Amino acid sequence: MTDRAHVVTSGEGRIVDLGVARMRVLADDAVTGAFSLTEFAGETGGPWTVPHLHHGFEESFFVLDGSFTFTVDGEPITAAAGTYVLVPKDTAHTITAAPGGGRFLTLMVPGGLEKMFVELGELPPNAITDPAIRRQVSSRYDSVPL
Repeated sequence: MTDRAHVVTSGEGRIVDLGVARMRVLADDAVTGAFSLTEFAGETGGPWTVPHLHHGFEESFFVLDGSFTFTVDGEPITAAAGTYVLVPKDTAHTITAAPGGGRFLTLMVPGGLEKMFVELGELPPNAITDPAIRRQVSSRYDSVPL
């Protein structure tokens, strides 16, 4: 945790290439001591993740550009720029980008899940959407593929 302002300007922050999307870390739990904030961006439509849930934390999404379908507990939610979606603990969810992709912010409380994406980024492209790989990597983080 820092005792001074943490600033990440445009083009800064750790970038992780996940194939279907890129994650930019804006603040991780080492900086905040409480949460992680990331930006996901990509030009590819289709699924950006597999169905999964988290037992120990909540995830929030704020769409910056493009359009996404967040399927939360079986309910599809169409989310265009300016839409906020909160996924409670223990709730199944997926993210599918509309054609052309887009960008969204992800707030994870408490933080730490960004480490899973860093690990997935070191694997073959699109490992994030491969159920077998995702299950193996996710077992070390609170991300349970369904």
